[in-house]
This record gives sequence, C-alpha cells and structure tokens, in this order.
Amino acid sequence: MEILVITGTPGTGKTSVSRILAKKLGAFLVEVGELVLREKLYSRYDQERETYVADLARVRERIAEIIRGKEKVIIEGHYAPLVAPDEVDVVVVLRCDPDELRERLKEQGYSERKVAENVNAEILDVCLCEAVERYGGDRVLEVDTSGKTPEETARELEQLLAKGVRRIGVVDWLGKLDKEGRLGEFFRSL
Repeated sequence: MEILVITGTPGTGKTSVSRILAKKLGAFLVEVGELVLREKLYSRYDQERETYVADLARVRERIAEIIRGKEKVIIEGHYAPLVAPDEVDVVVVLRCDPDELRERLKEQGYSERKVAENVNAEILDVCLCEAVERYGGDRVLEVDTSGKTPEETARELEQLLAKGVRRIGVVDWLGKLDKEGRLGEFFRSL
C-alpha cells in the first residue's frame, strides 16, 4: 500500500489540492477533518479556539479501518499526521505566504483570532516541524502554494512525486518578515 499524507496550516490548499491529486493518481482520499465531523470523532468543542477537539485514538483507529486493503491512499488534513510513521511513504506539507494566507482565511470566514493563530503557526513552521519530527525529513516534501491555483499546485506536486523529490526549507516566512521589519505586524497579540 502506498500512503501519501497532505498536511499544512488551514488555508494552504490541502483539501482542494488533495481532491485534484487523488483523481490524477487514482488514489482513495481520506479527508480527516470531514471524517472527524461526520463520524463525531471528537471529544468536545473548544469555544476559545473555535474548533472541535478530535479524539485522536478513535481517529487513528478509524483511519486504519478505512484504508485497510486500499492500494493508493491520500490522507488529507491537519490531523493527517496521526497515521503511524511506518505506514507513510511521503508527507507533503503545503505552505503559503503569510499575507496571502491571511486573505484566504478571511475569505473563508475565519474570525480575526483564528486568522492570527493560523498565520502565526504558518510563520513559525508548526506543521512542517510536526511532520519532520514525526516522519523524518527524508519523507517530507514541502510545497509553496503562494500565488498558485490548486490545479497548479497539484500538477507541481504530481511532478515532484514522480521524480521522488523530498525537500524541506523551501520557505522562511520568519526570515522574510524579519528582513521586511514586519514581525510585529503578525505577533503583536502574543
């Protein structure tokens, strides 16, 4: 079985890119966030963070059941790194320029607080660090979605995967914003 995990900060394009890529590759797609909500695989709703808290053990178990016997699988979502490291072939971490990400999240109706929380997580490489820590850098493929349509990103990803490319360090939002003297614009609320 071949398992590809696609993760990243909300708004980086995970769902759109995963749907396109699954069709191109003929892969079975598991959208983890949707699965958690549909099957009520959460323990509670966190009012402060405006999100459901997934029951990680139940999510892991359910994903294992769903993908059993499938040949090619894409697991998409912020919870996607729940899959056991020895089962994953490649982890794709989608990235997006903080200014563009902020606009995407606003367009999706995120509250100001959620926009700031997610943009700050993107700047600090949270999803990339989690992926590298869990799966090792040799299985991680970081892709910048800034200024690209989901179709363009899926096409780029398909080409990189076909070539066996694994890479991290594609973007440095913290360094970019520091050089521009704009870190305070993003982190004043911390």
